[in-house]
Amino acid sequence: MSKKKSLSRQMRIVHRYLGFFLTGIMAVYAISGMVMIFRETDFLKHEVIVEQQLDPGLTGGELSPKLRMGVKVEKTEGDVLYFDQGKYNVRTGLATVRKMELPLIISKMERLHKATTNSPVYFLNLFFGLSLLFFVISSFWMFLPSTLIFKKGIYFTIGGVVLTLILVFI
Repeated sequence: MSKKKSLSRQMRIVHRYLGFFLTGIMAVYAISGMVMIFRETDFLKHEVIVEQQLDPGLTGGELSPKLRMGVKVEKTEGDVLYFDQGKYNVRTGLATVRKMELPLIISKMERLHKATTNSPVYFLNLFFGLSLLFFVISSFWMFLPSTLIFKKGIYFTIGGVVLTLILVFI
């Protein structure tokens, strides 16, 4: 019996201090996650004009990989190709592109949120994911299974799992 209490106590202690430690990163993921919902809109974004020197003589199809964006030429006037986000001078190679960007701090948060194995901080994402998984598991050691709070918690858990499954399969 004392071993069971000891494990329960240890889980609560680790849960508590890991929660305090991860408060900042949880806020970053919460904010950036909410902002990412609007990533296909211009919500919170501001316009930035970027001039980029490319090789002269490129065609519309060759512009897409160079500018790292989808380029569909809408019209041509003399040496200038016009597309939705800007223009490209075939003779000089100068591309002028209009981009919509998030404010710097939110952009940095979003980049952290979307980190891949190519990012130098991907291990942070793995640690954070494992920590969240620990929170899920350790939350069942917060209260004794015989208590009313634990039993109600199980009902909320079932409800949350059902809602999650519905959202995943919609």
